[in-house]
Amino acid sequence: MSDLPLTASDLTGHSLRLETLVRLRWLAVVGQTVAVFVVRFGLGFPLPMVFCLSLVGLSAALNIALGLRYPASLRLRGGAAFWLLAYDVLQLGGLLFLTGGLDNPFAILLLVPVIVSATTLAPRPTMLLGLLVVATASILVIEHLPLPWYPGERLTIPLIYSVGVWFALVSACAFTGTYAFRVTEEARQLARALNATEMVLAREHHLSALDGLAAAAAHELGTPLATIALVAKELERELPPDSPHAEDFALLKSQAQRCRDILTKLTSLSSELDHPHTRQPLSHLIEELAEPYREFAVAIAVAEPIGAGAEPTGRRNPAIIQGLANLIENAVDFAREEVTIGTEWDQTSVAVTIADDGPGFAPGILERIGEPYVTTRGRTADDRADHEAGGLGLGLFIAKTILERTGARLTMGNRERPDSGAIVKVSWPRRLFDAEPEESGSQAAEPAWRSENEPL
Repeated sequence: MSDLPLTASDLTGHSLRLETLVRLRWLAVVGQTVAVFVVRFGLGFPLPMVFCLSLVGLSAALNIALGLRYPASLRLRGGAAFWLLAYDVLQLGGLLFLTGGLDNPFAILLLVPVIVSATTLAPRPTMLLGLLVVATASILVIEHLPLPWYPGERLTIPLIYSVGVWFALVSACAFTGTYAFRVTEEARQLARALNATEMVLAREHHLSALDGLAAAAAHELGTPLATIALVAKELERELPPDSPHAEDFALLKSQAQRCRDILTKLTSLSSELDHPHTRQPLSHLIEELAEPYREFAVAIAVAEPIGAGAEPTGRRNPAIIQGLANLIENAVDFAREEVTIGTEWDQTSVAVTIADDGPGFAPGILERIGEPYVTTRGRTADDRADHEAGGLGLGLFIAKTILERTGARLTMGNRERPDSGAIVKVSWPRRLFDAEPEESGSQAAEPAWRSENEPL
């Protein structure tokens, strides 16, 4: 129990803090001690004091040992919590055996560990505790010491009454356990939904802020880019036809124009989303996305499509184009020699896969991929020198967010060995990808926050 790591079940509420159990047991210790002394010295009923106080002292010793050995904030998973609660059932069963069994009014306290488990643990340990309570109660119906009573007298309880108490205890155990679990599970589901909603709102806030920054950047960079293009054109005219720098100036002009085209897209993206566009086959979309990057040193390979049935044909959605372009640019930025773009489809889904042969995603951050300002790739010293301004994760964050707005689901991870590099898969339901403009627009309005970032 010393090194119990947190798991997914712990984060969703299926765990119990050690301090909670310790405090409940101290409360039981105090209550049991007071009850024993009141019965013996207050009412004058004879009872085996040594054995009763030994069982109470055992609980106190267990609490002291747990407090000294483990931190109070330790969260117990199903197994450890079950055994501690099972001890409470057996300890109380021992006290009831010494003081009249189910004829003792305090037998109802056997339900407490089951209720605690139902509100904090998973169904399996709760059901096991319920069975333990039923077994303990069954033994106490038959085997127990007499109920403490006035000296020289004996209170005889009919067996049928004890059996009735047993049925009532078992029924209460089943009902209260089920009810407590259902109420708590609904609260957990509501908490998870609220948490997911808060995450979506936070991401939308980040994206809205980036929209404003993009518009400002487009406005401020327009004039410098126009100046660069003009100066490059004038210098190109001054060069002799056979100059070795002619090709460099031509490349400079084309890249300056590409920057201006990108800024134009940033300023017009929101209005283009609502404008009806012509429909476009998936293969044409991929070729259009790959074409601007063919001039780079990294090769762009479009794999043979894998499809069943007719090729998907969707409307020309600027959000899809911009999102996929960001993913391809990210792959080109980190690839060593080649980026591969693959497509596949069937009757229910459409998928685009982008893989590179670079260093891949750094270990330990796959769960945070897609968050803004998070470095998403491992870099060598040379890589960091060439990408001093990169690594913020903004491009991947923007791509992920706007693609999810279209109903896409993104899965990200690293390629399987011996291959190296990252792989990103973007998939849509076929009905969304093939939808007419008005249908697609209505679907895209629903945020797809249920998507996951998981290794492929």
